[in-house]
Amino acid sequence: MAEEAPMNEFQRRTGEINDLLCVLNLLNWDARTQMPPGGVKTRGQQMATVTALALERLLAPEYAASARALLRGAPDDRAAAQALEATSALGRVPEQLNRDLAVLRSEAQEAWVQAKAASNFALFAPYLRRMVNLNRQLADALGYQDHPYDALLNLYEPGLTSAGLRGLFAPLREHHVGLLREVMARPAPRSDFLRRPYPVQGQKAYCLKAAQRFGYDLERGRLDVSAHPFEISFTRQDVRITTRFQENFLNGALFGTLHETGHALYEQGIDPAYTRSVFASDLTGLYAVGGTSYGTHESQSRLWENRIGRSRAYWEAHFGDLQAQFPEQLADVNAQDFYRAVNEVRPSLIRVEADELTYDLHIMLRVDIERDLIAGELDVDDLPEVWNGRIQQDLGLSVPDDARGVLQDIHWSTGLIGSFPTYTVGNVMASQFYEAARRELPELESQLEQADYRPLLDWLTRHIYHHGRSRSAHELLMDATGRSLDPQPYLTYLSGKYREVYGLPG
Repeated sequence: MAEEAPMNEFQRRTGEINDLLCVLNLLNWDARTQMPPGGVKTRGQQMATVTALALERLLAPEYAASARALLRGAPDDRAAAQALEATSALGRVPEQLNRDLAVLRSEAQEAWVQAKAASNFALFAPYLRRMVNLNRQLADALGYQDHPYDALLNLYEPGLTSAGLRGLFAPLREHHVGLLREVMARPAPRSDFLRRPYPVQGQKAYCLKAAQRFGYDLERGRLDVSAHPFEISFTRQDVRITTRFQENFLNGALFGTLHETGHALYEQGIDPAYTRSVFASDLTGLYAVGGTSYGTHESQSRLWENRIGRSRAYWEAHFGDLQAQFPEQLADVNAQDFYRAVNEVRPSLIRVEADELTYDLHIMLRVDIERDLIAGELDVDDLPEVWNGRIQQDLGLSVPDDARGVLQDIHWSTGLIGSFPTYTVGNVMASQFYEAARRELPELESQLEQADYRPLLDWLTRHIYHHGRSRSAHELLMDATGRSLDPQPYLTYLSGKYREVYGLPG
């Protein structure tokens, strides 16, 4: 076995920073899955301390010097260039602001859990107000040209702007609303059987099997329960996912697991050579992650959840397994019934349970709210009223309580203001990547019909996962598809799918 090459000073220091970011991820995973409520205050301090240690190493003059030394000998060294970019950006953020954000994230997450359980936004509002104020300060420190929201967007999807989002959202909204009207005028498919009693243990067993079927390696992963499903990694060797189980609704855990599995496949597929490197570290966001951007990451969760997991081919191949797991609940159901049911368009109060056609409308609502909060054009206290009005306007639904309204997402409690647009960006990218894979793999459709997911996984690994953060989202798109972000494949996919499911003219 060949010996590994010795690390240089830059690589050694980067490895230490990545180790600390992985510790932060582990503390966060524990807080969201295992930690008792009493640990909230001290956990916030622990995370603040580890954040400070990571920042101390990242902003140490010696670290920048080691990166510049590499660049003198290799001017095109991407790792060193990315590190210097991060140190420049973070050097503009006051140390106390980073500490305040780290403490608040822990406290706000627990406040959100309690507020959601009580369905009382007032319990969470003070924490959200502080989070918005700190994110305004963060935007000012990072700098922006046109809108403070742009500085936050850039943390999650580099190059994305408020103006660019308006240009992307406009054709999507027009398409989705028009197709939604057509679909809602047609009889809905039968879906009553999705809301029968499904024992949690049976759901978990099937979800684990489904994740492994796609290629999720349980030697390097596990499935747990959390209030809001998520994926998190501590290097490619330890990539964990969570879901939430509802006894009387099968879709939540099943498709939540497939969604998080898509994220996990990305992280498990990173080039091993990038372990503990810049290319497995979001240095600006202080987050250990191999995915190059949130939108690219989301493209993989949505691709595996929807393009594969909600496809006719998938359920023709696997409905028998599900029926064997729940024979009484699904005795009067066949694969075609199930396929149509899981693709039913039913405007929903809950984003993570929304169908593909209405999902982006949920995202647009959140993006508008975030942008207005950061601009100071919307007060936190007015948020429930604005939320409820938009849900009525866009989806025709009345919001009965805060838990199923403004409190349903964990994102704002964790400080992820600016991340919501990446879900729709991910939807668009997913269709572009899938279209490119189908062009390059002429047998792909027949392989999927035979439940052979390895060729698709290998293509995605080769074109996306393997590169980690060594390439930008734009570069991945251009290399794999020959185009920058383009909504047309996504619109074509949605239109074709729902016209077929609902028997609409083409």
